[in-house]
Amino acid sequence: MPQPPGLEAPSLDDIRASIRERLLLTAHSGASPDLHAISNAIDWYEHSTGRALPRDLQRELMRQLAPLAAGPEVAPPPDSAHTITQTAYMPEFANRLTGLFHQIVPEAMALLDLRALAEQPAEAQRSTIREAVLSVSRSRRLDLNGAETSELVSYVVDDMLGFGPLERLLADDGVTDIMVNGPHQVYVERNGRLELTDIRFRDDQHVLNIATRIVSDAGRRVDETTPLVDARLSDGSRINVTIPPLAIDGPTMTIRKFPKDDLKLDDLVARKGLSPGMAEFLRLATRMRLNLLISGGTGSGKTTLLNAISREIAVSERIVTIEDAAELRLQQPHVVRLETRPANIEGSGEVAMRQLFRNALRMRPDRIIIGEVRSDEALDLLQAMNTGHDGSMSTLHANNPREALTRMENMIAMSGVNLSPEFVRNQLKNAIHLIVQVARMRDGVRRVVSISEVVGFDGNVVNMQELFRFRQEASQTSDTVNGAFEATRIMPSFLDRAAEHGLERALRATLERGA
Repeated sequence: MPQPPGLEAPSLDDIRASIRERLLLTAHSGASPDLHAISNAIDWYEHSTGRALPRDLQRELMRQLAPLAAGPEVAPPPDSAHTITQTAYMPEFANRLTGLFHQIVPEAMALLDLRALAEQPAEAQRSTIREAVLSVSRSRRLDLNGAETSELVSYVVDDMLGFGPLERLLADDGVTDIMVNGPHQVYVERNGRLELTDIRFRDDQHVLNIATRIVSDAGRRVDETTPLVDARLSDGSRINVTIPPLAIDGPTMTIRKFPKDDLKLDDLVARKGLSPGMAEFLRLATRMRLNLLISGGTGSGKTTLLNAISREIAVSERIVTIEDAAELRLQQPHVVRLETRPANIEGSGEVAMRQLFRNALRMRPDRIIIGEVRSDEALDLLQAMNTGHDGSMSTLHANNPREALTRMENMIAMSGVNLSPEFVRNQLKNAIHLIVQVARMRDGVRRVVSISEVVGFDGNVVNMQELFRFRQEASQTSDTVNGAFEATRIMPSFLDRAAEHGLERALRATLERGA
């Protein structure tokens, strides 16, 4: 449908208001404003105004107007359209799509030459499948409006060529994590909060088919002999798939999406993740080649912060990164990226992180960055930090800075090397300069809650001094966080190191200025 020339496009609010008014008028004349009425009202708007609404806009309008199906008096404000309570109407729509899918796909498949289809480019494949779906819809005289036809075609194309119901979530930049708990329960994380979505799979087999397709693209397999898979997708996102018998209630998928933006420390300051003083201190720490550990829980933003800090490394340095699943996005020109390899189906061919670490030491690195320390490679990292690879960095899971050092001790003990606790603690004291603690707080914001210097050990007690912290205050509600970033104004023990790099004055000024 051509767009009328010379007319300014109306806003989403204007379009929604016009369609809502139409729905209320038809409701007064006896028609119920159910899902079909909403779709018909969208068609009415297109025909009456001569404006073609894109499919994504039609979908958004259906989301925002759907609460009218429960009665105009309970319609919520538009900005709540994505909350969990507003997705209750969507199973009806998903179930209708599933029913139409079962009616149309067998006949559409019969019309397609799958061998010829496989040789076509992606856009031609989608066009061919679309024509087959529309042809079957017309021949069966299905009563579909424009929105339903568009959704059905996308549903079929995504299911045949893409990642099925997950395509929409993978394309949504606002979604950071996708969690599939069986066919009828799909959660996402958006702005640090979990939301139940409207996405539905047909059954467990449908979930398994999509999971198999995703991991196959990553060069992996998932079946009864390999019921648990960790893989990296082509865009850098990570996926974990667990199927029966390990997953008792059916196959599950967890996808950690790869961020498209390369965040800097200033970007994290703008997001209230840390203070300007903290950001400047971390820049100076990087230039002084201090060894850093970033500690925090799952999904707390450790890798994001490590990426941001690593941007401050000089372009003249050679950096070797080692990861289980490559997530680091260093911008320097001289970077070598290494990634572990799991065992094959015969149980051989595994390349563990510790092997990669030993190999990295032979590659003449200026710095070594480990995506996450999980096991006995902690000993190798400690030795590298103590033998000329200053400025190395890593992340690990821990709830506070003291626990981070305790976990490092425990992981070194797992290496099988017989070392006394006193020797290990002395090595930790000499190797690790700073521990940066991050946390995802209940308001969804990921914050740096502490930057602490490792001073040493007094027997079994870790001596640390906190340089920066986030002081949390009492809150009136359960989903808000009140507090402020603070600088303790304590001078660290590495002032001499700062002087060697010509940064003592800048370091003192940063600490005295505060957060």
